[in-house]
Amino acid sequence: MNRLLLCLGLLLSCSLAHAFGLQDLRKQLSEPEVIKGPFTQEKHLRALPQPLVSKGEFVLARDHGLLWLLQTPLKQDYRLNAQGIARRDASGWQTVPTRTAGTEQNKLFFAVLQGDSSGLERDFELDLKGQAQDWQLNLTPRSLVLKQIFTRIEIHGGQFVDRIQLLETQGDSTVLRMPSSTSTRLSDAERHDLVD
Repeated sequence: MNRLLLCLGLLLSCSLAHAFGLQDLRKQLSEPEVIKGPFTQEKHLRALPQPLVSKGEFVLARDHGLLWLLQTPLKQDYRLNAQGIARRDASGWQTVPTRTAGTEQNKLFFAVLQGDSSGLERDFELDLKGQAQDWQLNLTPRSLVLKQIFTRIEIHGGQFVDRIQLLETQGDSTVLRMPSSTSTRLSDAERHDLVD
């Protein structure tokens, strides 16, 4: 009986030692140098019967930033990096004011895609469930400002983030899907856009 208890204790301690935690998730998401893929974003507004849908491509370079290349319903390119958020127009990249709800949402996407859980922990309570290839991270706002915007944020993924859902206090929500992300290299054009 003692040996059985000892074996059970060892099995439990081994499984606990290998539980998938925030550090594991951070490491997993930050390992690839470059991740690219298509995205679909649905904005569900209480006042509209159908969601507003936009589609495009994204490029996340660990050391340089994020390109968010919107293709429909309109064509618009965004860049997020250490210098802030910029939008491309006919004359090049133009800095976007950083105090809008859209830019805060984009910064949140950037932190999530990079696996920056330490940055997220400043603003949210984090609750991670699952394993490396099938996990869910729930974010509950800590600050009064964020509590006025979001009730919670749900992030799902495997090797990469594949779904983010933002649930807002007013009843609206945003669902971002990135089902076909791949680890790859930057093209010369992407490198120029991110480093310029």
